[in-house]
Amino acid sequence: MSERETATAGLTENLSALVRHRAPALVACYLSGADEPNTRPFLSWAAANGVEVLVPLSRPDGLLDWVHARGGTEEVGLFGISEMVGDVVDPSVFQSVDLLLIPAAAVDRSGMRMGWGRGYFDRALASLEEQPPVFAVVYDDELRESVPAENHDRPVDGVVTPRQILEF
Repeated sequence: MSERETATAGLTENLSALVRHRAPALVACYLSGADEPNTRPFLSWAAANGVEVLVPLSRPDGLLDWVHARGGTEEVGLFGISEMVGDVVDPSVFQSVDLLLIPAAAVDRSGMRMGWGRGYFDRALASLEEQPPVFAVVYDDELRESVPAENHDRPVDGVVTPRQILEF
């Protein structure tokens, strides 16, 4: 098994374990890009196990719309990132998310998350009336001692890597 396949298997197991432990009614999870930890096997596991998942669609105005991840087809969206094709849910549905799994370039051991610089997930988090537990999904070497932070940055509650689940 290649290093990437091993990482994907570990990540899928840890994401599944987190969902089994927390038993959320609704999860929001990103659809991974080519250089990110692969979330697709987790999304397949969720669909096979009756876990309702929303995935984001990037909008030109810097906000996210959300669609159900029930085995939909993918197409290239903004910034060349694959996105799930589907009907956009009412924003109130996103407000009821019980667990949010988000991408990160790096996360430090205090929970500070460094994103990719576009602020989509920072704005999505800020839009929530009540924030559910938020876990960043990264490779093991993207968990750092510290990362730079700006005023708008919000810490996450935990991190999921191919080797571990850490709650802060």
